[in-house]
Amino acid sequence: MLDEQFVKEMPKLGFGLMRLPRADVEKDIIDIDQTSKMVDAFLDAGMRYFDSAYVYNGSEEAARKALVTRHPRDSYFITSKLNVGAKGVHDEASAKAEFEESMRREGVDYIDFYLLHALSSENIRRFEDWKIWDFVKEKKAEGKIRHWGFSFHDTPEVLDEILTRHPDAEFVQLQINYADWDNPNVQSGRCYEVARKHSKPIVVMEPVKGGILANPPKAARELMDAVNPGASYASWAIRFVASLPGIMVVLSGMSDEEQVADNLSYMKDFQPLSEEEQEVIRKVQKIFADIERIPCTRCHYCTPGCPKKINIPEIFSAMNMQLVYENHGRAMNMYQEATQGVHAKASECIGCGQCERQCPQHIMIRRELKQIAEALE
Repeated sequence: MLDEQFVKEMPKLGFGLMRLPRADVEKDIIDIDQTSKMVDAFLDAGMRYFDSAYVYNGSEEAARKALVTRHPRDSYFITSKLNVGAKGVHDEASAKAEFEESMRREGVDYIDFYLLHALSSENIRRFEDWKIWDFVKEKKAEGKIRHWGFSFHDTPEVLDEILTRHPDAEFVQLQINYADWDNPNVQSGRCYEVARKHSKPIVVMEPVKGGILANPPKAARELMDAVNPGASYASWAIRFVASLPGIMVVLSGMSDEEQVADNLSYMKDFQPLSEEEQEVIRKVQKIFADIERIPCTRCHYCTPGCPKKINIPEIFSAMNMQLVYENHGRAMNMYQEATQGVHAKASECIGCGQCERQCPQHIMIRRELKQIAEALE
């Protein structure tokens, strides 16, 4: 199990490998040279935690090339995740095969932190029926996993049920950010409290809500600038969650060297939010609560199986530009960019629903696409 001292001493910033820079966007080829520079800067600052997953396209191979082959094995922690809904996974054997494939892709002979991926009420039964819980414990006994836990997207009640049934889970990864703290759909705050009740170290994902909190509404920016001028808005979001008790590491899905530099500027020598800054966050939370928006975090889980190749996250970003900033011209331009080339328009959705089954935020995607077609086409 993870002892309290280990959790306390863990450098609080984690490198999320989901949104790495692309050398070729159309072919979805990751820029290894730039990623290597980002990895080097991250390690040089004393950070250690790298978050990947079987279903993050190209991330495990990129981790091998930019990290594993270039740095001593004891200088970093690397993760991966087993996803029972991954493409090609249809039974116990194909699910368990993900583990060895992830080790091969990453080029390691053990994984520091291994997670059951994106648990929810919709897939819990598969993890149970396919004996995945026993599988990860067997791999730990073999020395191929150092620590195991799970990432989670559902209600506090479901989280409590899972942790009660599986008290030997060593940690839990939760979506926590200040905008979703009291959001009735995400319930970040209540999920956090459940994990604390079970004394589980917490890994935080989506602290900047897929980049949304890096560019908050004008009223929020003015409040932040008045108290901490010059600080990036992403820094407020990441420091908010890193200031919470019980947080082991906060993941940031960094996409370029500038984002790495910004994150390191305030996380290398991390200081929790002051009481004055906490008060600003409370006011900003009220601002977000009053804004209608689509709660998409741009994870892209919805896109690989879309038969029409609709670029759902980018279309949602365009609509949010309209909803949050009331910038119709920019929203139209973003929508046109999101529907170029092979990508279909929102109105071309055939309503198959596969996207909604994959969405961690439980967005009514088909309904949203219909409304966006009416607004932006």
